[in-house]
Amino acid sequence: MRPSDYARLLLLGAIWGFSFLFMRMVAPVIGAIPTAFFRVLFASLGLIVILLALRTRWDFRGKLRQTLLLGAINSGVPFLMYTLAARLLPAGYSAIFNATAPLMGVLIGALFFHEAATARKLIGVTVGLAGVTLLTAVGPVAMGWPELLGALACLVATSCYGISGFLTQRWIHERGGLNPKLVATGSQFGATLLLLPFFAASATLAPPPSWGNPSLWLALAALGLLCTAWAYILFFRLMENIGPVRSLTVTFLVPAFGVLWGVLFLGEQVSWAHLAGGGMIGLALWLVVSHPGQKTARP
Repeated sequence: MRPSDYARLLLLGAIWGFSFLFMRMVAPVIGAIPTAFFRVLFASLGLIVILLALRTRWDFRGKLRQTLLLGAINSGVPFLMYTLAARLLPAGYSAIFNATAPLMGVLIGALFFHEAATARKLIGVTVGLAGVTLLTAVGPVAMGWPELLGALACLVATSCYGISGFLTQRWIHERGGLNPKLVATGSQFGATLLLLPFFAASATLAPPPSWGNPSLWLALAALGLLCTAWAYILFFRLMENIGPVRSLTVTFLVPAFGVLWGVLFLGEQVSWAHLAGGGMIGLALWLVVSHPGQKTARP
């Protein structure tokens, strides 16, 4: 890997870590549904600007419907789940739970997509789930029903990520492929269409007491433009340069940055449970992502 690739990897981990900070700031004020909706709306607008600036040809090769549906699965539902969790959990917790996405991919692949589940991967899943259990059981936040629901929402989100990876392979890559920037843009359109009726209903029937102040909307714009639109571009650039396996090592970085930003900007507590539970999830990711006899690049 070149130094520029390491720099992009670190930058992407920091940006996606910030997304949990922004959601924690915005969702308790305007609600989960508006936060998720404006995130994908701003991301869609940002990606449109990027495509126009790059003069990308808008040719979905007959896969527009698939990309819209993928967006509902890999953005619409997960973003809504994370904004629900942001009202119940510290940002650092959500960031650590986000790292279970590859583990969910192993389970979902074995159960529904005939993906081989090796002993190494199964051990990784077991260790990762043990890390999640440790974090929720003895972390600095007392776990009642609201907090457990927040943890469950995060796991639903990572399950959607696991499913969408296999569906992307089946619907897009196995059928001739598609420009990754178009996949990203189409998916954000799909997520926006999914969340639009829910946003309209919530804004009409149960509007938030306050729509926040300018600083809140700056955080929301950063969530959509920086943490979603630009982050997609960085991620797809990494995929092109270093491949999918090495790109997945960003999941080692997001929890660390998510906890760090929560401590620095929101005054959240860090305990040994963060280190132990996060370390177990990191070990699980290494077991799942790496291959015996092959060196996996780590940032």
